[in-house]
Amino acid sequence: MATGETEVSSSPSEWEDYVHTGPGTLAGRYLRRFWHPVYRSVDLPAGRAKPLRIMSEDFTLYRGESGDVHAVAFRCAHRGTQLSTGWVEGENLRCFYHGWAYGPDGQCVEQPAEPEPFCNRIRIRSYPVQEYLGFIFAYLGEGAAPEFPRYPDFELPGTLRVTSYVRECNYFNNIENGIDPAHVPFTHRGTLGGSDSLESAINIRCQENEFGVIVFRGGKNTPVYVEEHGMPNALLRLGVRQPHHNLAWRVPIDDESHASFNLELNLTRPGPNGEQVVVSEPAPVSTTAEASRSVLSGELSMADVAERKDIVNIQDTLAQRGQGIIPDRKYEHLGRSDVAVVEIRKVFMRELRALAEDRPVKQWSRPAGAAVER
Repeated sequence: MATGETEVSSSPSEWEDYVHTGPGTLAGRYLRRFWHPVYRSVDLPAGRAKPLRIMSEDFTLYRGESGDVHAVAFRCAHRGTQLSTGWVEGENLRCFYHGWAYGPDGQCVEQPAEPEPFCNRIRIRSYPVQEYLGFIFAYLGEGAAPEFPRYPDFELPGTLRVTSYVRECNYFNNIENGIDPAHVPFTHRGTLGGSDSLESAINIRCQENEFGVIVFRGGKNTPVYVEEHGMPNALLRLGVRQPHHNLAWRVPIDDESHASFNLELNLTRPGPNGEQVVVSEPAPVSTTAEASRSVLSGELSMADVAERKDIVNIQDTLAQRGQGIIPDRKYEHLGRSDVAVVEIRKVFMRELRALAEDRPVKQWSRPAGAAVER
């Protein structure tokens, strides 16, 4: 290097990294500013504690004997053992190792083996939680929690199906997949890819709004379909021509896996008195990931799994894991059909840069039944 020249780093800026969400990362700080679903309500019975991993960080989730849900730190402040192995007593959680007990606010309330207890000096972190639409939501960020976001469109009478799955790839793979209609006629050929799916994907446009990024597809010889990406990690489809609403959140477990929390509201099937009916049975043990790994490794072909009930999930898993668990995007060649993918990346990088530079980030919201330009 000649004298006076400055070496230019080719490493990406911090705000270009929206895939790594662990503690201390910029994207992790950003995502922690929002409420996230972290568990299905039906999967946490009263009097039980569960370990929880979200964004490469561990927590303890438990339901008190009253039925209220609480979230506290993963480890006991005494000798650091895992708190979810302990006992729920009333609304308190007692450590399995030496019996220290904690209240829902994280305050230590009992130290059985201490002749001179010092409970008042011991407190572990607790986190705001709220149950809504069949899920347990948590706020895992710093400071006071923001206003809890509600989705009145999903509070309407009908049958609400509440599901979840875990996919072994980065959460952003799934985010981009949700606003990529061009994959449907190929990835989902024979399942979701109807005759008009390719034409509607070709006629795609998008725009930013107060909720996130809205994607329009179709409009010449096909109906207009709409997908809405709600910042930072929600996918919303409101039924316009069909009586179904769909909503899903892609929540990082760590950088190499994520959970999807999914709602489907069928407006034609209310309860006998016109109320909402929630269908949320305990999830069966899924072999979707195993089947997908076998296809990716070449042990099975797509024809071998084509008749499975989880074929759509397998198709999406193959497409998303097949990119790489964390894709190396510098080798991509994007086209016109990727306009929404480009847009959501730009929005994320803009918000992350604002956070990095200590400038205000955009405040996102979506009112019920918000009108969408078509």
